Amino acid sequence: MGFRPFIYKLASELKLKGRVNNTANGVHIEFNSDKNLASLFVKRIEEEAPKLSVITQLDIVEVRYKNYSEFKIIHSSSNEDASLLLTPDFAMCLDCKEELAKEKNKRYHYPFITCTNCGPRYSIIKTLPYDRETTTMEPFKMCPSCKKEYDNPLDRRYYSQTNSCPNCAIELALFEKEKLTENFNNLDYIVEQWGKGKIIAIKGIGGYLLTCDATNPKVIKRLRKLKNRPTKPFALLYHNINELSEDVEMDVREKLELENSKAPIVLLNISQDIITPLAIDEITPNLNQIGVMMPYTPLYKLLLSKFKKPIIATSGNASNSTIIYEDKKAIDELSKIADIILLNNREIVIPQDDSVVKFSSIKSQKIIIRRSRGLAPSYINPKLKLSKKTILSTGAMLKSTFTLLNKENIYISQYLGNTDNYETELNYKNTLSHFKHLFKPKLEVVLVDKHPNYFASIYGKEIAENNNIPVIEIQHHKAHFYAVMGENNLLSSSEKVLGVIWDGTGLGDDGNIWGGEFFVYHNNKVDRVHHLDEFDFILGDKMPKEPRISALAIASSISEINFIKNKFSETEWKIYQKLLQNTTSLKSSSIGRFFDAVASIVLGIDKQSYEGEAAMQLENSAYRYFKTNNVTTIHSYIEDEILPSNFTTFIIKNIIQDIEKGNKKDFIAAKFHITLAHYISIIAKKQDVKKVAFSGGVFQNQWLVELVLLFMNDDFDLYFHKELSPNDECVSFGQLMYYLYNEE
Repeated sequence: MGFRPFIYKLASELKLKGRVNNTANGVHIEFNSDKNLASLFVKRIEEEAPKLSVITQLDIVEVRYKNYSEFKIIHSSSNEDASLLLTPDFAMCLDCKEELAKEKNKRYHYPFITCTNCGPRYSIIKTLPYDRETTTMEPFKMCPSCKKEYDNPLDRRYYSQTNSCPNCAIELALFEKEKLTENFNNLDYIVEQWGKGKIIAIKGIGGYLLTCDATNPKVIKRLRKLKNRPTKPFALLYHNINELSEDVEMDVREKLELENSKAPIVLLNISQDIITPLAIDEITPNLNQIGVMMPYTPLYKLLLSKFKKPIIATSGNASNSTIIYEDKKAIDELSKIADIILLNNREIVIPQDDSVVKFSSIKSQKIIIRRSRGLAPSYINPKLKLSKKTILSTGAMLKSTFTLLNKENIYISQYLGNTDNYETELNYKNTLSHFKHLFKPKLEVVLVDKHPNYFASIYGKEIAENNNIPVIEIQHHKAHFYAVMGENNLLSSSEKVLGVIWDGTGLGDDGNIWGGEFFVYHNNKVDRVHHLDEFDFILGDKMPKEPRISALAIASSISEINFIKNKFSETEWKIYQKLLQNTTSLKSSSIGRFFDAVASIVLGIDKQSYEGEAAMQLENSAYRYFKTNNVTTIHSYIEDEILPSNFTTFIIKNIIQDIEKGNKKDFIAAKFHITLAHYISIIAKKQDVKKVAFSGGVFQNQWLVELVLLFMNDDFDLYFHKELSPNDECVSFGQLMYYLYNEE
């Protein structure tokens, strides 16, 4: 990211003589100076460092005198094991955007323009340190003009490892109708084919994206069928921010997020006066939000500038599989979905999906839905107490990640997906193997989830056994709690911290399925102080897929149970009733299943095609009510501050009564959300705490977060995740925090 050229320019300005080099453990500078000038040099390094850089530690010491005649940039050294942080992939910078559009510039309309301030990093690194010969750019020999830029410390492309131009180009190729056309340059053809309703797979930074015209409902329906993705929303790629602003509600924070160097997908509310004729019903069925991103590569920018309409841009894979990033696999598998595949000959080492974020309107609380391209894999928090041990924590099953602590640096892998899928297991292993290759860690401890059947737990135990090192099991929701406390530097707090950990599934210490948990952390100890009232957990994996089963399980003990009888066949009803009479069945305190139950009863969503669909529809229903009604006009189902004896059945009973009274669905959904915020507030007051921290996938629900902030912000210090997702992606980091602050 141009740190060495920055040092060179600054040293030259201050007339310092010495050298700077990039080693396996950071940037090293030696120079001749008196103490005053040295202090000024350090001060300006801190204040003027390149905007993409993060200085985690800066030390200055006096060493044995060496007489330097000039200031030089020294080639990188890799004589020792790496202890560097990994730089994420960056979106195209403003300078490169300008050059891309300048006819007289040698890189005019060149689809792979980059400089030291932008372009791929993490996805192309083979070994460390990050130099051209250790990346997938190594096969591309620079032309004399590019080499001159690369060797000039005063040039923006000095040591830009991805540097190339049309004279030494990364080349495109086109695969269509079983034929491969190499050195393909006709981008107008791609645009024409979008216009004709074609599905086109395009190789990006982290893998292939499946694309098509976002205004064509017919092609989107075909893509859904071929990708086996019946209802889950598709992301959109817009040409520019002005075009987007005509179709969505967007504030300054969201605009900045879309245009920054990370360039994630941002979830935005659809405008009531939308201009672009988007096929909304096909893009985001029954939801009020769309996920959008700006063109973060020059290739996307060129294509969208020509097409002048938004396109669907979804991961190149079959539903629930890992994003495809290898060219041969793309041809073999994506040709079953896409009419055309646009390849390039720069290899991707590690695949990544696009990151996804959204914001609450209150306090602009950022909620990370998926942490991947642009955000992963390094995690920086200088305030954390870190061990010198090398530790691997393997995370959970859904939305899996792993975390590696190596040489006091924390690396949290990109989102790896659902590891009950074989392809995702392979991706998990491949990514971990890559980390081992980069850092050569000498593992001393492995941390796993308490659930014995998670792939990550089984694989972690296998690694521990092969390395003859200890393995430690950590309860799922406690890991969530430690993750959010670690991010917010609460683990050394002398005050009590209440943890509200709400998700769908996690094996509890008592062998039941937890998910609606309240913990108190005090004096390095965690106690489970409250939980959602338990109900029967039946039919295993079928229950999360069919919200009607959650409705049946929670409503089984109330007289209104017949209200949901028509959701089942006569045979199902008899069998499921018998299962509910089994006194030895698993119990669950899952808020995720509670959301499912309410969505089934209120909205009639009895089966869902993707995880969280029912809860998202319920959130969307509440949004519709709050959009036209003031929050204060609706009350909680709980009167005063007194919790009913069985919260879950009490709420279900009242919801059914509201339906029978003829109250509208959106009103009931809104009331349910307010009740949950009220519920949290009651428990917090009962526990007599000031600090409350939130984690778990349920806190991806924007309206729940909004209501918690609205009702609790004045009385409590509220803490949410900052750089990690509240979903299971944060579990591996939480496992590490639990070990560091609890076990040692």
